[in-house]
Amino acid sequence: MIKSMTGFGKASCQLPDKTINIEVRALNGKNLDIGLKVPQLYKENEQEIRSLLSTALSRGKIELYINIDSHNAASAYRLNKPLLEKYYLELSNFVREVGAPESNDLIPAILRLPDVFQQEDRTPDETEWNALLEALQQALEQTNAYRISEGAHLEKDLQERNVIISKLLQEIEPLEAGRTTAMREKLHKALEALNDKNNYDPNRFEQELIYYLEKLDITEEKVRLQKHLEYFSDTLAAESSSGKKLGFITQEIGREINTIGSKANDAGIQRIVVQMKDELEKIKEQLMNIL
Repeated sequence: MIKSMTGFGKASCQLPDKTINIEVRALNGKNLDIGLKVPQLYKENEQEIRSLLSTALSRGKIELYINIDSHNAASAYRLNKPLLEKYYLELSNFVREVGAPESNDLIPAILRLPDVFQQEDRTPDETEWNALLEALQQALEQTNAYRISEGAHLEKDLQERNVIISKLLQEIEPLEAGRTTAMREKLHKALEALNDKNNYDPNRFEQELIYYLEKLDITEEKVRLQKHLEYFSDTLAAESSSGKKLGFITQEIGREINTIGSKANDAGIQRIVVQMKDELEKIKEQLMNIL
C-alpha cells in the first residue's frame, strides 16, 4: 500500500469563549518541510506541534493553519499603542516631507496595518490545550486518510504502466530471431563487395558472426529487467509505503532498458524501447508524489 504525499484535513473544537479551527495541507517534497501559521497564543508550543506533524506525516511540504474565532472578539484583542504611534509619526513626517495634504483617513489606514491589533498574550490552560491536540489529531487522521486514498489511485496507475513495460518486453523476443539472419546477410553483403569475395574462411566468418551476436545479445538484460519489474510490483503492494525505494528500482529498470536499446541494432526493438522509456517517464513523474 502506497501513500500520496498530497493530503488535506481539517477539524475544530468548541470552547466556552472561542472556536479553534485547524487545517493541515500536505504536498510533495523530498524532505519534511513544516510551515506553521498559528496564533501568538500557541507560539510556545510550536515544538510539540512540529513533533506531532513529523510523527504523523513523515515527509513532504506540510502547512498547518490554526485560527481562533473568539466568541467575544473585543476582549480577545488589544491595541498595540506603541506601534500605532510609531506608524502615525512616520507617516505624518512622510506626508509633510512630500508636501501632500494631511488626511483624516490616516489613522483608519494605520489600524489596518499588521500587528496594530494583537491578541491578548496568555498561556492556554490544560483544557484548551488538550482540546486543540484532539482536534489536531483528527485533522492529521483525515490527512493520512486522504493520502491513502490518493495512493490507491497512484498504485493502480503505476501497476498498469509496470504491466505495459512487461508486455513490451515480451514483444522483443520474436524480433530477436530475425537479428541473426539480418547480421549474417549484412556480413555476406560486405564480403560480396570485396574483390576477393570467394577467398574467405567460412569458419572465420562464423566466428565473426558469433562475436557480433554475442555483443548484441540482450538475454541478461531482459532477465534483469523482468526481475526489476516484478520487484517494483511487489514493492508497490507492500504494507508500508516506500517512494524512495521505488525510485531506486525505477533507476535500475531504466538502466536495463537503455542497455537493451544500445544493443538492439534493430528498428523494431528500438521502437519498443522508446515505448518502454515513455511509460517509465510517466512512472517517474507519479513517483514524485509518493511518500
